Amino acid sequence: MMDGSVYKIIELVGSSKTSWEEATQNVVNTASKSLRDLRVAEVKELDVKLENGKIVEYRAKVRVSFKYEKEE
Repeated sequence: MMDGSVYKIIELVGSSKTSWEEATQNVVNTASKSLRDLRVAEVKELDVKLENGKIVEYRAKVRVSFKYEKEE
């Protein structure tokens, strides 16, 4: 039997018309619906989408880690 745990990391991009915080929350909310045992969400990059010189969308690139479970 192996001691310790193994975690997988994936990168997701969330968006929001309101804020980077909401874009990040959207990533976590969505990931938690299909991934079990989420551990850490790390914001790697923030940017905005522009139209006619105005911000129309906030985007957050987020790395999410979760416990890796070996397939039986």
